[in-house]
Amino acid sequence: MSDVVIVDSGGANLASLQFALERLGAVAQVSSDAAQIAAAPRVILPGVGCAQDAMRRLRAAGLAERLPRLTQPVLGICLGMQLLHRRSAEGPTECLGVLPGTIERLCAQPDRPVPHMGWNQLALGAADPLLEGIAPGEYMYFVHSYAASSTEATVATTRYGVELAAVIRRRNFWGTQFHPERSGRAGARLLANFLAVA
Repeated sequence: MSDVVIVDSGGANLASLQFALERLGAVAQVSSDAAQIAAAPRVILPGVGCAQDAMRRLRAAGLAERLPRLTQPVLGICLGMQLLHRRSAEGPTECLGVLPGTIERLCAQPDRPVPHMGWNQLALGAADPLLEGIAPGEYMYFVHSYAASSTEATVATTRYGVELAAVIRRRNFWGTQFHPERSGRAGARLLANFLAVA
């Protein structure tokens, strides 16, 4: 049996995420089967690309209604984290609604191009098992043009001109705006922490 099922949402980061989990000793399976995802001990919703396209694929697979009802640990990564919110300005698109609020496009500045791409630091908020062993100021790898503002669900932030949500949590749902599978030792630690969540 798999330790974690990665939702096949059509993103380009599926293979690198699967390899990162397998390096940690996990059995990771990619699937778009709703029953298999519902039965998994843990679920990761990755994503690279457009919110509108990703939600179209999730609806076609019967997952748009199933995912918000999951009770096991769920981790949304990058676009996957954004899809956990009610709405994205990209499209605009109605998303999964686990979290309130709208994902907004980043505002480009001469010294801050969009997408926000590269290494950026975390500022840690409330203690959370997903961030155990990760130090304040740790660098993670970001690639995104849309982002969530910091809310009561935010457990870590980053700054790109303004403060942005970098890690969120609501009940059994977590999200990272950065790509832990591309974030070296600190990203591997975060994935290991997720695999240890009961």
